[in-house]
Amino acid sequence: MSGKIGFVSLGCPKALVDAERIVTQLRAEGYEIAKDYGGSDLVVVNTCGFIDAAVQESLDAIGEALAENGKVIVTGCLGAKKNSDGSDVVTSVHPKVLAVTGPHATQEVMDAVHAHLPKPHDPFSDLVPAAGIKLTPKHYAYLKISEGCNHRCTFCIIPGLRGDLVSRPIGDVLLEAQRLFEAGVKELLVVSQDTSAYGVDVQYRTGFWDGRPIKARLFEMVQALGQLARQHDAWVRLHYVYPYPHVDEILPLMADFHEHGSGVLPYLDIPLQHAHPDVLKRMKRPASGEKNLERIQAWRKACPDLTIRSTFIAGFPGETEEEFSYLLDFMKEAGIDRAGCFAYSPVEGAKANELPGALPDELRHERQARFMEVAEQVSTTLLKAKVGKRMRILVDALSGQAGVGRTQADAPEIDGVVHLLPSDKPSKRYRAGEFIKATVVGTQGHDLVAEL
Repeated sequence: MSGKIGFVSLGCPKALVDAERIVTQLRAEGYEIAKDYGGSDLVVVNTCGFIDAAVQESLDAIGEALAENGKVIVTGCLGAKKNSDGSDVVTSVHPKVLAVTGPHATQEVMDAVHAHLPKPHDPFSDLVPAAGIKLTPKHYAYLKISEGCNHRCTFCIIPGLRGDLVSRPIGDVLLEAQRLFEAGVKELLVVSQDTSAYGVDVQYRTGFWDGRPIKARLFEMVQALGQLARQHDAWVRLHYVYPYPHVDEILPLMADFHEHGSGVLPYLDIPLQHAHPDVLKRMKRPASGEKNLERIQAWRKACPDLTIRSTFIAGFPGETEEEFSYLLDFMKEAGIDRAGCFAYSPVEGAKANELPGALPDELRHERQARFMEVAEQVSTTLLKAKVGKRMRILVDALSGQAGVGRTQADAPEIDGVVHLLPSDKPSKRYRAGEFIKATVVGTQGHDLVAEL
């Protein structure tokens, strides 16, 4: 056997990190990653099992792999999902798959691969770089700091799929970050299910890094990551940061970014989900009692360059027009730079489905559309204020003599981009993964247009 494996990864950045770990282990054991199903001895499909649309996308991907290859191993969140009778969702739809595992299951996937495709040869250490195998472009990477979640939000089934919070040792987190920076990564995106809760499960246990003790706690971790990033002229971007009071501590680290142009970005991805306190209580959101508007205003005072992105749910069970209007007002007052919105999806197994006051499908989607109109107005106004400013931009890709990049305010895949106009100087050409200085000359929807 040639030992070629096709790989499909769906879902969130945390699932992508799981996929990277599996691919890294496959390469370490001498397997090749094939570019298509036809050239593969088998296919691994990493699935998402959250909302109904994601479940269907995953099932379709499995079906396509079975049709084109026939030998498929399934992993990821959908692999852990059960029907009401206790049977596997995956095998009930696709009984011919070779094996099914849940998320965060590198060893289980490898066991299944070994059972159906023996190792092609004894591995050599130089098959795998120190930073591991990445599925992102070379200049940015995700750093998963924990697995699982201790919260039980009523709309969410993720804890049932990925388990309770398990924080990685602080030394392991920082060592991985160092290896990624040394490999040329210019932007490190910190992901988890609840970044603010890092270390809670181990009572902020003291670990060791660079010969000194360091606590497994949000502030200490972010401070150390910022120092590493500055040594390598790189960015650190924080995702899934719940608005607990101790988040206030990291704002000075973000404010310090302006002076250096590297370190911890003044950027917070906060999964607020709603703004009205009664809706947040029905959602059983962590930090639901916090005065988020006041906190955001205080953050902006401490760090004027702060960018806030968030996701929200429209049409949650029992949501009144007054509660929804409250959310729209919050969006305007808080000035959320980037916002996404889901119409409430009655995911099987979610406790919210048992709440009274379920809204009709058309009303949920109508409110989603209204929300996005307001979000776009807020975002457009904030973007126009950037016209004329000279900004540091990370180049992501080239398009002829032009380029596409991102500012400090834009995370890959989920935010806007900067369209870089062709340079009139032959000596100045864009290169993916480099930082440049450019002047913003206009806006284009959710994006900026800039020139050297």
